Amino acid sequence: MGVFSFEDEHISSVAPAKLYKALAKDSDTIIPKVVEAIQSIEIVEGNGGPGTIKKLTVVEGGKSSYVLHKVEAIDEANLGYNYSLVGGTGLEEVLEKVCFETKVLPGPDGGSLGKVTVKYHTKGDAALSEELRETTKAKGTALFKAVECYVLANPDY
Repeated sequence: MGVFSFEDEHISSVAPAKLYKALAKDSDTIIPKVVEAIQSIEIVEGNGGPGTIKKLTVVEGGKSSYVLHKVEAIDEANLGYNYSLVGGTGLEEVLEKVCFETKVLPGPDGGSLGKVTVKYHTKGDAALSEELRETTKAKGTALFKAVECYVLANPDY
């Protein structure tokens, strides 16, 4: 198995605790509202804490698929949330899993800095294509911005 990783950062004008709440705690409700491709998020095993498995149903290009999202760790005190994509029809064939380590930190002017480390675990000696890495990065950025826009558009959130 090969492991390939990259880090990414996003700056937001939303305060850290509020952004973390939207991205980690309330994401199952918010994300299907703000990301058109994600039709639903449902818990299939667990109680929402570490070890929980969620099923994200996605429709892209007229095709329906799903990915299984496993909650690895929740660190509310330090605004951290780690999860892995561990299966499903939407997980690329060359991947065994994809791990995401996320943290929301204080940013400029009372806003936030979202940091994510992504680790791709490939099957056997499969290589990770640049296209797959770039697609994942673009989807992550779009998700972050969509949730941020939701919070900004809903000041009472």
